[in-house]
Amino acid sequence: MADKEQVPDGTGPIDKVADLGRDIGEYIRQQRSNAKISLRQLSKLAGVSNPYLSQIERGMRKPSAEILQQIAKGLRISAEALYVQAGILDLPTGGPVPDAIRADADLTERQKQVLLDIYESFRRENQAGGRPEQQHEAAAETKE
Repeated sequence: MADKEQVPDGTGPIDKVADLGRDIGEYIRQQRSNAKISLRQLSKLAGVSNPYLSQIERGMRKPSAEILQQIAKGLRISAEALYVQAGILDLPTGGPVPDAIRADADLTERQKQVLLDIYESFRRENQAGGRPEQQHEAAAETKE
């Protein structure tokens, strides 16, 4: 029997690139909607043509890093957030708390980033000097 002809199942490399285009487009549309900015307004703010921006949002075009940076500026969110969404950057390591912060649709990208920065600073501090409970117990023992 001859080799079976492979039937496209939506999992090939080209399909994955198309999915990334749709994902970033949907993400941009969601951010624009959250910011209550029209497509035309974002087009002006970002310096990207209205038809091109529309094609990005519909997943028909995959924007370059430079275009994503312009869009991020127009949306007043971090370019890194768009780069991660577009698959240009890897998602920062997380856990349940960072994942929950990133998933919260009620927070702006700026608010999410500030919360993540504070959370990570606490984690670094605790790793350097032990956990807060341990520090408190050690301080109580030295007073006795």
